[in-house]
Amino acid sequence: MEVNDKYEPLFKILSCWDVIKSKTFKDDYDEEEQKEWLALSKVDTVMVSGGRDSGKTFGTSTFAPIAAKDFGHRIMYTRYTMSSTDHSISKSIEDRMELLGVEDDFNSITNHYVSKEGKGEIVITGQKTSSNKQTAKMKGIEDFTIFLTDEGEELQDFEDWDKARKSIRGKDVQCLSIIVFNPPTKEHFIYQEFYEDMEVDEGFCGIKDNVLYIHSDYRDNYDHLAEHNKRDYDKLKVAFDEYELLSEEDRLNASPKLIKDWKKYKHVVMGGFLEIAEGVIYEDWHKGEFDNTLSFCRGMDFGFDDPDVMVKVAVDNQKKLIYVHQELNKNGLGTSQLGEIIIGTVGHDGMVVGDAAQKRLINDLYRMGINIHKCKKGHGSVLRTINAVKGYTLIVTPESRDVHKALNNYVWHDKRSGVPKNDYKHFPDAIGYAAMELMYL
Repeated sequence: MEVNDKYEPLFKILSCWDVIKSKTFKDDYDEEEQKEWLALSKVDTVMVSGGRDSGKTFGTSTFAPIAAKDFGHRIMYTRYTMSSTDHSISKSIEDRMELLGVEDDFNSITNHYVSKEGKGEIVITGQKTSSNKQTAKMKGIEDFTIFLTDEGEELQDFEDWDKARKSIRGKDVQCLSIIVFNPPTKEHFIYQEFYEDMEVDEGFCGIKDNVLYIHSDYRDNYDHLAEHNKRDYDKLKVAFDEYELLSEEDRLNASPKLIKDWKKYKHVVMGGFLEIAEGVIYEDWHKGEFDNTLSFCRGMDFGFDDPDVMVKVAVDNQKKLIYVHQELNKNGLGTSQLGEIIIGTVGHDGMVVGDAAQKRLINDLYRMGINIHKCKKGHGSVLRTINAVKGYTLIVTPESRDVHKALNNYVWHDKRSGVPKNDYKHFPDAIGYAAMELMYL
């Protein structure tokens, strides 16, 4: 049984503390080796990235039984959301246990594997239920020592993840928080917190501060691939290399097929971060300052479990530009709290355009003295609004980071029917409500 060498540092962490505490540490290792062990001893976060068929799930699901059985780790093996019928993680764990020959060393009850010797265990659960509530098992994780998230690109919020990882407090072994992920867009917190802010290039393997980075691709797993996948990936690489050699001018005139294959190889196969999600609805947007010389109003989309959002919008109908600035993105607000925030931001005179489906809320806010109106809605209004906005270029202020993220991830559910996905819809909807009031249609 072989695991790619790129995963060696992850396995070395398991014995790291024992190695550096050894009385013969300085005699057993030269200066460079000592530096490596000492750096590993400070790691508390592991980022495992890769493209399709990169072997990252195989590596981490092999690591988990060894960590639990031989080193006493208590592992919370999670996904952000996971249905009761999703047994893919447990299947991977059980397959690895069988390959390692340790399946008889664990007692198992549905998604819970307890080592027969020592106190190691693996608990498989979702971090959130379908109603976006924290699962019961995630509430009592203090004695766990490894918090492992598979398909980490599904994680929504850094603060939620960070709160969970800080709850891992076992003291007998080196605690780790591990995120295994297919690189999402650069608006995702994974990129912003662990790559952009840490000044780490995508594809980096090594240690930066307290973070171990592991990145693999299909070439690291080539001998174990199906022959048809090898052919597909090698063919895409030819297209990738061809596009990379083109000049900027030639790239603008490149065939759609070549561009599509280049993107697929770079992002899907090699695991590079996306600038924008595939199939994004609003491609034509840029960062820029708000033009306060234009007439403007606010657009609002309402929520409770979902956030209430508000944007300031101005439209230049001559130049076909829509300016956007984020002013609110907050969950759990009551009507009076929301009203106070709106008044504090726009006063009593500033015009606000809200979701027409929320008639009662709009009436309550209107009675508070807010100049709020229902948006224009009619037959096919969602698609009509999208098509109208797509006729303009969006200019979004640099500080409106939640809007950037939404625009880079707002995609079609069914493009033929004109139905977008509900994910990330709140800011695009709010922009549309306001823009439709200001456009010359």
